[in-house]
Amino acid sequence: MSLLQLTVRNVKRNFRLYWIYLFSMIAGVIIQYTFSSLMYNEDVMNALQNRDTFRTGGNIASVVVYLFIVCFILYANSFFMRQRIKEFGMYLLYGLSERQVVRMVFYETLALGAVALLAGVLLGGLLSKLFGMLLMNLMQYDQTISLSFPAPAIAGTAALFLLLAVIISVQSYVMVNRLQLTELFRAKAKAEKPVPVSAWRAIAAVLLIGIAFALIYTSKQSVIWTDYSAAGLIAVTVGIIAGTYLFFRQFAGWVLRAMSRGRKYHEGHTVLWTSALRFQIRGNTLNLTFITLFGAVIMMLMCFMTINYKVQFEAVGRNLPNDIAFESLDKAANERIDGIISSSGHPARFHLTHETLVAHPSSDRGLAFDSPELYSTDMLLVPEHEYNEIVDIRGDDRHVSLQGNEAVALSQGTDFPEAYRSEERREFTVSLLPADSGQETSFTFVLAEKKDYAYLGWASDPVNSMDKKPAVLVVSNEAYERLRPDASKRMFEMYGIENAKTAEELSVQVHGIVKQTSSGAYYSSFADVYSKQIEGSSLMLFSSGFLALLATFALASVIYFKQLREATDGRQQYAVLRKLGIDERQIKSVIRKQLLFVFLPPLALGILYSWSIIKAYILDSVSDFPELPGITWGIIGVYFLVYVMFYMSSVNLYYRIVSQRN
Repeated sequence: MSLLQLTVRNVKRNFRLYWIYLFSMIAGVIIQYTFSSLMYNEDVMNALQNRDTFRTGGNIASVVVYLFIVCFILYANSFFMRQRIKEFGMYLLYGLSERQVVRMVFYETLALGAVALLAGVLLGGLLSKLFGMLLMNLMQYDQTISLSFPAPAIAGTAALFLLLAVIISVQSYVMVNRLQLTELFRAKAKAEKPVPVSAWRAIAAVLLIGIAFALIYTSKQSVIWTDYSAAGLIAVTVGIIAGTYLFFRQFAGWVLRAMSRGRKYHEGHTVLWTSALRFQIRGNTLNLTFITLFGAVIMMLMCFMTINYKVQFEAVGRNLPNDIAFESLDKAANERIDGIISSSGHPARFHLTHETLVAHPSSDRGLAFDSPELYSTDMLLVPEHEYNEIVDIRGDDRHVSLQGNEAVALSQGTDFPEAYRSEERREFTVSLLPADSGQETSFTFVLAEKKDYAYLGWASDPVNSMDKKPAVLVVSNEAYERLRPDASKRMFEMYGIENAKTAEELSVQVHGIVKQTSSGAYYSSFADVYSKQIEGSSLMLFSSGFLALLATFALASVIYFKQLREATDGRQQYAVLRKLGIDERQIKSVIRKQLLFVFLPPLALGILYSWSIIKAYILDSVSDFPELPGITWGIIGVYFLVYVMFYMSSVNLYYRIVSQRN
């Protein structure tokens, strides 16, 4: 019999085992091809405003997807090979060499890869249209996506799986070559021993996890995070990883041992499912630790990217609140710009001309602005009535009411806006630039509030996006009128236009006139940043969703393969239980309890880790977005439901396997 005939015979006789492996490969092809084909879809590319940035981000994400699929397929192959150790032992006993066995595996991989490639490309092509429409919806673009099968995407996917076939052959050769023939026959007969446990090590696991949670929920203003942030981060990481490992290695074993010493241990079926778990702790520790941490990472990734996506839509408007704003030019230039806006497809909804006073801060700018390096060195003083006018037009409830020398610092983007009580108010001194050749005038304001709001917003340009933002103090009308006569002034033109999201071409025209007339003049446009930010955050969310999908499938496979192996090894024990009179209902109950002990702790710990980190480090920083906690719990809820489906399907799979006759 030739190797090719032997390969065909193996597939026919072990179709159930091969089908699991084939399904894993098909899933890998679908995910890889679906993502790759979007990078070559002309409809997607035509809709984008920043194609080069999208291609760069897509290429980076493609590399990550490639690596993920390689690791996933190699894990599946490792399980596949371990299940066939005894079969390989028979081949070696009958005289086949290691090279011949590996060549047979290579033939099998090529055949399975060809089937997976054909099925995966066909299904992936259909899914690429669906995901392309989803991507356009995320970017809020009205673009029709056609069904296509780009040749470069097919070639790239085929090249990946040809490379995998070679790597799998090498992996199989190493696995077969490093084991002795006698070990091949005894591979499935090796029994695991219970792990020695102690109460002290179980307590250490709880303490490590508790310390990690305590550090996570410690205030960001505490000494730990202000002065020792690196050490705190290391402590949290070590506490979570080491604590999780010891939790499954020691704490779970200690709980099972404590249960075995209870008075009612031999009543009911407790002894049946707990005794099996005690012997599986050694082999399950790494898997359960991996599942816990991996699940937490999946949830954190999706929560972070979704929050980033949701915040970006509002953040662009907060960072650049004026559709178009620029420092007033000469009369002819201003009229020319006004004419261009009027004749464009983006007519003005409103047009304001505001006056400000120019000053230099004498006090530390950090008193008024978080991250002062992001602001211009000059400071603009805006009268209360002009500020409230623009607030009314925008429809924001952010008015101020000031008296005397009171002032409000507009520290847009601060995580900690604050309205100061009378005893907490701080003095802030500025030097006003004179209107002529006179001397600078100093004036001391009292900061009544640090507000997360922008009057002018970031300076921008159509190419480099955001630059710096003007430092603005809103002062009382009384103080402004007192300082106005002798102070240098700057005028600003502020426009609200129709369909500002798509006004890139208009922005290029207006920006060109502003910079041509006065190279250092302030200019800001909502459209300069919107497409870049939204397309970037949409791609990040879309890519992370793809990675989460792949990671969830990989996680399901880890669970599936592990339960398949344990159920196969435990078939004999359940056959004995049936002979002892245990009925099918009781066997199902034993399996459910045994797997619940395996599934529940990783799920609970993973949810606690992900929620705590997202809550402490992200949600608390964007507290002015009240819908975000609900979105976060929605994502965690989806993961919870998927995990419950894993549990239920694993129970059914386990029962079907132990019910099969040997």
